[in-house]
Amino acid sequence: QVIEEKVDFPEGKTWMGYVDSRRLEITCGEAPYLVSRYDAATGELILPPSRRIGILDRKLRIVDENTDSEEDWLKWAIRAFQASYGYEYQGDSLLIARINLLMTFCDYYKERWGKRAETKLLKSIANIISWNLWQMDGLKDTVPLGKPYEEYHQQTLFEYMEPEKEASESVALPCRIFNWRSKESLLFKKCKER
Repeated sequence: QVIEEKVDFPEGKTWMGYVDSRRLEITCGEAPYLVSRYDAATGELILPPSRRIGILDRKLRIVDENTDSEEDWLKWAIRAFQASYGYEYQGDSLLIARINLLMTFCDYYKERWGKRAETKLLKSIANIISWNLWQMDGLKDTVPLGKPYEEYHQQTLFEYMEPEKEASESVALPCRIFNWRSKESLLFKKCKER
């Protein structure tokens, strides 16, 4: 059951800090832990959106409860999207996850403001989603189906005698994400080193 009362934060914590806190759903599939648009048992759409329980859903609920103007709401809703990440190996599941996040924005926007979001705004949200939900092999932090994973290589006599191979072999491309606060892209594996 979803609690209907406004969420209170303990001393030293703020709703803005909660919205800005970065969260990552690993191997996200259709992103059910980020957004819960529909009931997993029945397949029915969960309405109103405030009854949803995903990580991003809860952030958007907090934004709804703590902002009065559309300008303020948009500022913090965008920050909530910028702080919500997920990666998935399978491209078809990733597409559904991205659709779920974009439709979640549309649902909350329409519920709060009684109108549909403009195309320019949706493109801005879609850009954030395309950076923050990406396709990745979680074992290698690279784009799937690149260079085969090889932890150790035993060189053979034939390899020793062959000249260097051409650069036509597949290359393992490291995945990049975007830090929206510093406005720069960085390698995902660098985030794990912190």
